[in-house]
Amino acid sequence: MNFWESFWDIIWWFLWIFVFVAYLFALFAIIGDLFRDTKLNGWWKAVWIIFLIFVPFLTALVYLIARGTGMAERSAKEAKQVQSATDDYIRQTAGTAASPSDEIAKAKGLLDTGAISPEEFESLKAHALSKTK
Repeated sequence: MNFWESFWDIIWWFLWIFVFVAYLFALFAIIGDLFRDTKLNGWWKAVWIIFLIFVPFLTALVYLIARGTGMAERSAKEAKQVQSATDDYIRQTAGTAASPSDEIAKAKGLLDTGAISPEEFESLKAHALSKTK
């Protein structure tokens, strides 16, 4: 066996590995979409899964052709929900920091109740104002 024969064998193996990995990605995307779809009842989901097991390539192709548009819509909807949840979390977390005026108002309340001295109030006020710079 010469070099070029083994070289093309290696290329052939890489091609088949690529096809197999691409099929696995499509398969997992299809299965994820099946369980994400709320309009499809359990029996139809089971039928799709059975066909994916026994006639995998043909079923995957038919699924992508027949339900590809809905698959994209459900994926976009989920991405939008995840982005919204992330944005809400960021707003909630970022909104917990008190503004300098809030800190000064709290310190003034503590001064009025006698919990802190006027010197401590001035220190807290200076600290709150230094955060804005």
